[in-house]
Amino acid sequence: MAGSETDPILPLVREAFPRTIRLVASARLREPVLDPLVDTAAESELLAEIEGATSGRLVAEERGLGGISEQELVHGVAHAKFINASFAYAKPRMPMRFNPADRGAWYAGLVIETCIAEVGYHLTRALEDAGDFNAVVEYGEMLASMSGVFIDLRGAPAHPALDPDPAKGYAAGNAVAAEARAEGHNGIIYPSVRHEGGTCIAALWPNVVQSVVQGDMVRLTWSGSAEYEIETL
Repeated sequence: MAGSETDPILPLVREAFPRTIRLVASARLREPVLDPLVDTAAESELLAEIEGATSGRLVAEERGLGGISEQELVHGVAHAKFINASFAYAKPRMPMRFNPADRGAWYAGLVIETCIAEVGYHLTRALEDAGDFNAVVEYGEMLASMSGVFIDLRGAPAHPALDPDPAKGYAAGNAVAAEARAEGHNGIIYPSVRHEGGTCIAALWPNVVQSVVQGDMVRLTWSGSAEYEIETL
């Protein structure tokens, strides 16, 4: 990658990860809630039409959405809808560490403890904003392999993109991700900001995520405080 005295060249690495873990909210693993009400093929087609008009993923798959084009999304592979959804369901006006507000990314960790620490942090912040530390949330593991050329921040823990303050880290991280996409790199490997010693990967393209299978279920429970309990189901 191009660099300067103030923005040094970031190292690239060619690496293969046979097993990465992403946590997906259990609600996304279930069939549509209206399915039990469908009795005929005509009703099923109508339900699909309604879903197609309201689903960001389906809109993206048909004609693109925000910063993701329909040509980038994957089809005919296992769990394609989960891969595509991670890129189509970006948060409006809210970028994350390595994706802008109009384009998502597939964030994963190498061990489940890292994944739990990352999602637990964000959920705890959301509960704090709501003023109520009482919640039960279940997640499913989505296991995937990845390989190719990545930007490697594991040796640069003080990089501005890894600042624990989202107001500082996310802008710097998006600058790194934008350059990585421009140069065609697969993603970014970085030390977890929320789990000491953990490693995360942000895949920047849908086709980087390979051989997805579902793993275990995990439950996080908040009972009146910011501390949460973890249970594998």
